[in-house]
Amino acid sequence: MQRRDFVTLLGSTAITWPLAARAQQSVMPVIGFLSSAAPDLHSARLRGFHQGLKGAGYVEGQNVAIEYRWADDQYDRLPALAAELVHRQVKVIAAGGIPTALAAKAATATIPIVFGVAIDPVEIGLVASLNRPGGNATGITDLNIEVVPKRMELLHELIPTATMFALLVNPTNPNAKTIVRDAQAAARALGLQLHVLHASSDRDLDTVFATVAQLRVGALMIGADPFFTSRSPRLAKLTVDHAVPTIYEFREFAASGGLISYGSDELEYYRLVGIYTGKILKGEKPADLPVVRSTKVELIINLKTAKGLGLTVPLSLLGRADEVIE
Repeated sequence: MQRRDFVTLLGSTAITWPLAARAQQSVMPVIGFLSSAAPDLHSARLRGFHQGLKGAGYVEGQNVAIEYRWADDQYDRLPALAAELVHRQVKVIAAGGIPTALAAKAATATIPIVFGVAIDPVEIGLVASLNRPGGNATGITDLNIEVVPKRMELLHELIPTATMFALLVNPTNPNAKTIVRDAQAAARALGLQLHVLHASSDRDLDTVFATVAQLRVGALMIGADPFFTSRSPRLAKLTVDHAVPTIYEFREFAASGGLISYGSDELEYYRLVGIYTGKILKGEKPADLPVVRSTKVELIINLKTAKGLGLTVPLSLLGRADEVIE
C-alpha cells in the first residue's frame, strides 16, 4: 500500500467513527419527564424513577436519554411544556400528578403516556378502564386521596383535646373538592369543627397562617398538592413558628421540621412509574398494561418538633411509625 493510499484510508476512518457515534446517539430512545413541580425537591421521585428504569434495563446517558420539563408549580405552563415534548418526538412521556397527566393526554393521542395520579384515572378520562386502559395512557395510582380520613384520625389521636381543625387546599388542584369532601366527613365522624383555607401562591400562605392564628385552631391538615410539596421546608417552618401541629402527606415535610407526615412512599411510587416506562420502551403498549396501585404508605413523626410544640406522642402512635425523627 502506498503512503498516499494509507493516509486516505486513515482519513476516511476518522470520518466514519464520529458518524457512527452520532448514528448510535440518534437511535437512543428519549423519554419526556413532565412535572408540575420544581426540580429542587424532586430528588426522591427522580431516584425512584431511575431505579425503575434501571430495573427495566435502562440507564440515563447509556441507553436512554431523558428530556425534563418543570412547570415550577405554574399549572398553566403544562400544556406548552407537554407540546414541547410532543414536538421533540419522545418515545414516552412520564407524567406525575393529575394536572400533568391531563396536559400530556391533551397534547397527544399517539405518544405513550405513563401517569402517576392519586385519583381514579377512569373518572378523569385518562383511561377507559383500569384493567384495559385502551388508549395511549396507563400508569400508577396511589392512596394519597383515599387516606385523607386516616390523616385526620392520626392528627386527632396526637391531639385528642383539640376540637377545631383547619384544612389547607390549593383550589386550582382538581383534587381539592374531593379532599375537602373527605376531610369534612372525617371531621364530622370525629366530632370536630373544620375550617377550609385556600392557598395557591406564596403570598396566600402568609394570609393562611394569619387566619390560623386568629381562629386558634388546634391542628392543621395540608391537602395533597405539588405546590405545597415544593414548599415543604417553608410550610414546616410556618407551622412551627405559629405553633400549630400539622400533618402532610410526604416525608419531606416531616424531614424539614414538620410534625407528622402520612402518605405514599414517593420512592416506591415513582419506581413503578419508571418500570412501566421501561416496559413501553421495550415495545409493550399502554393500552394493554393495566393501571397499577401503589399501596405502600409511610408514617413519619418528628419527635423533636413534637417536644418543641409541647406534645407527648402516644406510644401507640410511635409504635406504628415507619420512621421517628429525633
